[in-house]
Amino acid sequence: MDVALGVCRMDKPLPRQMNSRAPGWLFADMSPITRSSRAERLREWRRVERGEPRSTPHIERWQLLVRGRVQGVGYRASCCQKAKSLDLCGWVRNLGDGSVEVQAEGPVHQLTELQLWCERGPANADVLSVATAQMPPIREDWFEIRR
Repeated sequence: MDVALGVCRMDKPLPRQMNSRAPGWLFADMSPITRSSRAERLREWRRVERGEPRSTPHIERWQLLVRGRVQGVGYRASCCQKAKSLDLCGWVRNLGDGSVEVQAEGPVHQLTELQLWCERGPANADVLSVATAQMPPIREDWFEIRR
């Protein structure tokens, strides 16, 4: 290292003391800090110091209107079972026009998986279409079949 110039040349081998096993005591032992990693560590430190809970996944509520031959084939019971296996909250019910309405609440990737299941339905169902709408979450904590 050229002290007079304040420049560290990488073409010379590092002095023996720079290979110390005491982490953080010598500048050469520290890993390079990027802005993003420093910012992440600072956020994590603040979260721990303040006792803030970890961020929860973004929760959405979707309304699914399923049309086709979906009544009288066990669609509601199968849908309820699938939603419970995905840890979703909400309800499913038959509508007067022969369709089924599902309102489910949870993380987006689980709601998407339920929507894909609704497009297939149980073995005896014949699904023609599934219309999706987003609603404000109401924080239910169960899934049920409504009449």
